[in-house]
Amino acid sequence: MPLRSRVAGVIVLLYAQPLSRIVRLTVDDLTRDGDQVLLRLGEPSSPVPAPVAELLLAWIGQRDNMNTATNPNARWLFPGRRAGQPMHPRSLGALVTRLGVPTTTGRTAAIQQHVLTMPAPVVADALGYHPVTTTKIATQAGASWSRYAPGDHSPPQPRRTRDS
Repeated sequence: MPLRSRVAGVIVLLYAQPLSRIVRLTVDDLTRDGDQVLLRLGEPSSPVPAPVAELLLAWIGQRDNMNTATNPNARWLFPGRRAGQPMHPRSLGALVTRLGVPTTTGRTAAIQQHVLTMPAPVVADALGYHPVTTTKIATQAGASWSRYAPGDHSPPQPRRTRDS
């Protein structure tokens, strides 16, 4: 199976990302923090499981369309054939679908699984989704995080006066 298709398929199935966002990822969105590999989709960056990290790192080293005059320094994770442009989402989608990965239903199943195991606002932040979207999906999936209050829960700092 082509590495490009496998990498894109894994991002769809693990991180519930639409192809239109996957093609906009750059090599700079993949970082290392010690032994951990992170993929920046939202804030904070999402950890990448070791086998998937190996695939992503291998792909960065052998991306297609890098040996043309138009893309020698492309930063896109999936460089396109046109100068300075990423691969088109439909083209990448066709490759992923050929592997047997249903991009829309796979992405839907992935996000549903995430909201069943984590609060919807946490999923929204980590994967770059709008909180309303993940909350709707969580409600439809029957998630039990309805009382989760997102945001900073640290105690408030005392107010400072001019004299202090």
